[in-house]
Amino acid sequence: MSQILVIDDEEAVCWTLQRALSAEGHQVAVAATAEAGLSQAEKQRPDAVILDVRLPGLDGLSALGRLREVSKDAPVIVITAFGNLSTAVRAVEGGAFDYLAKPFDLEQALETVRRALQRRALQDQAPTANTSAADALAAPEEIVGVSPAMHGVFKRIALVAPRESCVLITGASGTGKELVARAVHRYSTRRDRPFLPVHVAALNPNLVESELFGHVKGAFTGAAQARAGLLSLADGGTIFFDEVAEIPLPVQVKLLRVLDHNEVLPVGSNQSQPFNIRILAATHQNLERKVAEGSFRHDLFFRLNVFQIHLPPLRDRREDIVPLTEHFLRKLEPGLLPLLPATADFLTAQAWLGNVRELRNALEHAAIVARGGPLLPDHFPVSPGLGTASPKEQLAAAVLDWLAERIKAAGGAPPRELYEELLRCVEPPLLEEVMRRLHGNRWAAAQWLGLNRATVRKKLGQHGLTDIHRDKDNGLDEDEPSAP
Repeated sequence: MSQILVIDDEEAVCWTLQRALSAEGHQVAVAATAEAGLSQAEKQRPDAVILDVRLPGLDGLSALGRLREVSKDAPVIVITAFGNLSTAVRAVEGGAFDYLAKPFDLEQALETVRRALQRRALQDQAPTANTSAADALAAPEEIVGVSPAMHGVFKRIALVAPRESCVLITGASGTGKELVARAVHRYSTRRDRPFLPVHVAALNPNLVESELFGHVKGAFTGAAQARAGLLSLADGGTIFFDEVAEIPLPVQVKLLRVLDHNEVLPVGSNQSQPFNIRILAATHQNLERKVAEGSFRHDLFFRLNVFQIHLPPLRDRREDIVPLTEHFLRKLEPGLLPLLPATADFLTAQAWLGNVRELRNALEHAAIVARGGPLLPDHFPVSPGLGTASPKEQLAAAVLDWLAERIKAAGGAPPRELYEELLRCVEPPLLEEVMRRLHGNRWAAAQWLGLNRATVRKKLGQHGLTDIHRDKDNGLDEDEPSAP
């Protein structure tokens, strides 16, 4: 039997947790203030503590340090209805075992308590960060979100920031991957050293190696003098590779050496130069698929993918749209706040195919049209990403945009093999989602797709999706019929 202390000023939360935890065989004490909770902890050392952030008098995060002093071995689970990245970082830095955002699922809370008690039993204490709570509190808030998905992102940033591990940030274009990278750096021990973003796709493809690693005098035609590479400029700090999937294969070999040995070999030199950087990377592409296709090294992928943070598209976290809108308007045109309910409803209903970046651009356009007056739905630009277009209409618009991009990229020459290229773009996500929904059953996938099983198997192999979402426990052969 374990002693659990719940510190929360909401009677309903205390009652629910007390009842659920008692049903699991624990003794539960409750307190409505941090001061009362500290007093209770001194009298009867708890095995675990559930602590709210917003409390009358002393707030939960301020009390966290004192609570850890009173009962050093007791894991503390922080809960709050007002969570953001700063709160998550301060909780982790203060030694909290975990962080839950209200409203939380009761089973999720109970499972967190179980893990906390198991950790207590194993005496495996969570490490604390090296940054100070004051620094974290003072840091500018750039990532905005109130959704459960963003609370998960905040937690993962807080967990990995004080470490030296590589981080791979994934998500669609426009979701804010560079902001996440900057947050990881800002809350790390390297925060006073350089943060250098490198947009790989923007580098000269013929000089990528020289740009990254530097070169010695005479290394190639035009190398009249030695030049330090971008990696050396970030020495002691953090380098962020945006769209890491675009790094050429020969350069990937040298980058792997950088990660493994903390040294760089300039072009034309036979003498490595030691240096110390942390590498963060981001991509909107499926790196596992790139590895299967042979265009990305598997060893580099595993080296970069030590810890992954995924940013969901804006359409999957619609509760973040209004907070993001208010955040951007405070910077663009504060006089347009507060947001009219009709405008808030309009924005929440949109598709936002371009994610947060598109939202910000649309708000800037609308702010110009509104000329200081109330922001109305008709102030926003007409775009494939806006409106209540059906998925079919959105897909057709996306294909037209893709075609226009390919024609422009051809530079006046006739584009080639458009049909095959389009299939390579749309087939993998279609196959992957169908296989996910059918738990890897290729017989059922063939029925859904209107293809024979051999064709499905062939296409999965072509796109490196052979083993995805295969349900190893369903007991079915791939050719057996199965209800979806």
